[in-house]
Amino acid sequence: MPASRPRAPARAPAKTRPARGRAARPAPSTVVDPIEAEVMARHLLATSEEMAATLMRTAFSPNIKERGDCSTAIFDRHGEITALAHRIPMHLGSMVGAVAEILQRHRLEDIRPGDMFMANDPYNGGGTHLPDINVVAPVFVEDRVVAFVANIAHHADVGGMVPGSEAAVCNSIYQEGVRIPPVRIMTAGRLNRDLLDMVLLNSRTPDERVGDLQAQFAANVVGTRGVEMLFSRYGVERTERTIASYMDFTERRFAAAIRKLPRGRFVAEDSIDGDREGELARIRLRLEVGDGTLDFDFSGTDRQIRSSRNIPARAVLATIYTVAQSLLDPGIPANAGFYRTIRFRAPEGTVVNPVAPAAIGCRSVSCAVLGDVVAAALTQALPDKALAGSGPHHLFIFSGTDPRTGAYFVDYETLAGGMGARARRDGMDAVRVHASGASNLPIEALEHVYPLRVERYALRNGSAGAGRYRGGMGVVRDYRILADDIVVSLSSERQHVAARGLEGGGEGARGLFVYNPGQPDERQLPSAAADVPLPRGSVLRICTPGGAGYGPAAERDPAALALDRREARLDAD
Repeated sequence: MPASRPRAPARAPAKTRPARGRAARPAPSTVVDPIEAEVMARHLLATSEEMAATLMRTAFSPNIKERGDCSTAIFDRHGEITALAHRIPMHLGSMVGAVAEILQRHRLEDIRPGDMFMANDPYNGGGTHLPDINVVAPVFVEDRVVAFVANIAHHADVGGMVPGSEAAVCNSIYQEGVRIPPVRIMTAGRLNRDLLDMVLLNSRTPDERVGDLQAQFAANVVGTRGVEMLFSRYGVERTERTIASYMDFTERRFAAAIRKLPRGRFVAEDSIDGDREGELARIRLRLEVGDGTLDFDFSGTDRQIRSSRNIPARAVLATIYTVAQSLLDPGIPANAGFYRTIRFRAPEGTVVNPVAPAAIGCRSVSCAVLGDVVAAALTQALPDKALAGSGPHHLFIFSGTDPRTGAYFVDYETLAGGMGARARRDGMDAVRVHASGASNLPIEALEHVYPLRVERYALRNGSAGAGRYRGGMGVVRDYRILADDIVVSLSSERQHVAARGLEGGGEGARGLFVYNPGQPDERQLPSAAADVPLPRGSVLRICTPGGAGYGPAAERDPAALALDRREARLDAD
């Protein structure tokens, strides 16, 4: 199969028609005031953060309001990211290319103030899985488009065969929910009610969808206002040239960080779960470090699978960007400048570049393993910043009828795992790893909204991989069911292949789902399942995997080991 090679996040897929009506990019000024450039960049970053705050404060669903499963960004008029709020790195993959796809489908001169576009389909420039809905709006100054603002929110249900629209057991994207190409949801400020009605009809929880979409519209209004203020203050030409120069500076800075690495090729691989329990699909990476460039080649990776663990190419890019940035230059500005230094190849039809109609809903869990592969390759070039394997979050979606209200509900949740150890420090406990980022749902919000009770919520003792530096601990959480018709869907990784240690460090504990722990009918549930019935009064225990260790356990500092024992970290649950 031919290899796919997206180089810049704004590049549209080859299958789309050429863009029409685009203006030439501004040539960066040879002399730019660095203080003014930083002021502009910080203004855009603050605006994107203000958009995120608006979205979370006005959203209806706990998944966005409480867990923060959303992101915001500002693009230049050509579709390159100029500012990205520090929320969920995976959403970068859902937004890269979104503006370029809009410009492929709609002439620039046909876009009007007050227009907004909506999309979610990964095979048509809309994201990386269907629950993530993009809403993009143009920003006009002096009667022309100068920028775009965008936000993405994970909607708890957009239809499909499983409540929550995300389950590893799905075998086709057609089973995962409603598919939306980039289309106008607003025209000159007027809502396209027909399109909205179509989305609502496909969701099991339409009231939530209305509230969350309105929050997304509001966030873009706030973003538009902030960007307009910047251009009005400095003028269009001056602002565009300064921001273009700032992105060029970001590219040079990251290229300099790459040049500190030894030139050469580094190979790493790991496996995600396959189509059936116990089957595996290999991810293989060959990283080539060049002169200020990183070339990620996934040739040799297994073919795409039927389950929804496949990873769309843009989600691969988001993971690569996130891991490379965190290891090489964590403080680099959040714009597309440094993306230019990274190249990516993957044969079409593989688990890291699937073709339609492959299911892709659970790409976030798979990306945690992919992040370990990227980190393992970079670690060979950066031994002082080595990162052992990590434990990814587990996904579980409760649904049913709330007896308190008689209303149907969908509780979309993920629970954090443990980060792998570093070359000089222990791994972090109970965190989302690599490109993942939403928080665990707070117990108070959970119990207020859903007929569930959390009876245990703790670090998972014994889950961290041993070593000179131990891995991070996973989490254990017990849910008591308080209704009669509750079902749960489960999706996970690292239940069959543990996170790997480095330099003699131990593996992290594997994750598991347990039904009625400690009871006569206790049993372990599969790593992927849909619509598992949970009778009233039963308990579901989620145990997330731990991070792996670094270095031999015999070399651990005695004081650190004594503290581990006092805190019962070494005792298995």
